[in-house]
Amino acid sequence: MRVIARMNVGGPALQVSTLMRRLDSEVFDQRLYAGFVGPDEADYVDHRARDMPVCRVPTLGRAVRPADDLRALSALVAAMRRFRPHIVHTHTAKAGALGRAAAVLARVPVRVHTFHGHLLHGYFPPAKTRLVIQAERGLAAVTDRLVAVGRSVRDDLLAAGIGRPGQYAVVPPGTALPVPPGRSEARRKLGVPEDSLVVAYVGRVTRIKRPDRFLAVVRGVRRAVPTARFLVCGDGDLHGDLESAADLRDSLHLLGWRTDVETVYAASDVVLLTSDNEGMPVSLIEAGMSGVPSVATNVGSVAEVVRDGTTGLLAGLDADELTHHTVGLLRDEELRRRMGEQARAWAAQQFGAERLVRDTHDLYASIAVARGWWPAPLPKGANR
Repeated sequence: MRVIARMNVGGPALQVSTLMRRLDSEVFDQRLYAGFVGPDEADYVDHRARDMPVCRVPTLGRAVRPADDLRALSALVAAMRRFRPHIVHTHTAKAGALGRAAAVLARVPVRVHTFHGHLLHGYFPPAKTRLVIQAERGLAAVTDRLVAVGRSVRDDLLAAGIGRPGQYAVVPPGTALPVPPGRSEARRKLGVPEDSLVVAYVGRVTRIKRPDRFLAVVRGVRRAVPTARFLVCGDGDLHGDLESAADLRDSLHLLGWRTDVETVYAASDVVLLTSDNEGMPVSLIEAGMSGVPSVATNVGSVAEVVRDGTTGLLAGLDADELTHHTVGLLRDEELRRRMGEQARAWAAQQFGAERLVRDTHDLYASIAVARGWWPAPLPKGANR
């Protein structure tokens, strides 16, 4: 039984969808439970996975509301007692709390939780962050396996005293993109001049992603490369900050959520990420798969996706440094081409959908063998 707070367009929903679709149905009987997205979010199921069955829990949303949370907890306990899963696997913080609590109450034998990132930096003031850490420590004590999307994410959690080293498995994201249109066709679809240099941002437009820093980089790049165009594929509560940038109206293309994200990458020369905190951004993985180099803040496990100086360029939390890297790539076509080719090879090797499915299969198989549910030997390379 897989539990996620909401299937909003983003990395966690993509990973959940991939596992629901691709894990061997002859071995794993899966059910997905999720709440609804917020008013400023797009639902991944509606956009990209309409045929995927989801059991909706109306009160299992992002917002923390004690009465609704108790109703969601009760609904999850009842669902677990009906389904009687061997494993409950939770994704995202709120679903991780309610889903694991429900699994304890329903006496589910095994509890697994994936950290697609963490809330330790950039989200809350110090006092609230300490409460989050205490809660995650308590939840880790009733969890059999903790999954981190990257080594840096795991190390941050361990440094905060969340779980034990032996509980963790590192399972990076895995994905695949549809065949993209050609560059000229992609630019025609998006209304971008054929001969312009294009920088893209793909993701939520919210505080942790720092749209203010993004706008500072856009303005800096435009001063150096006046013909550059910027694509923003996504939406969020701070989307109005982008809409109100009147001085950038001619160069900033706000696309909203799109089902054909591969078109955005096909039209782009560089992908930009300006976040204060990340897990392992799927947008940068997708950029690599599309052969587009990235410029990104070196936070979370970003450096495990973008190999600095090889598949892209990393910077600190400084808009001027990000601007310098972006301008340098835009002015050097040969460097962009070389980094793009290396990014494509690296992403294909490390972040394919089949690798994610295989790693997750091996994780579940190791649990099943240890519990005596599965007498077959562990697959080669299984997580132990």
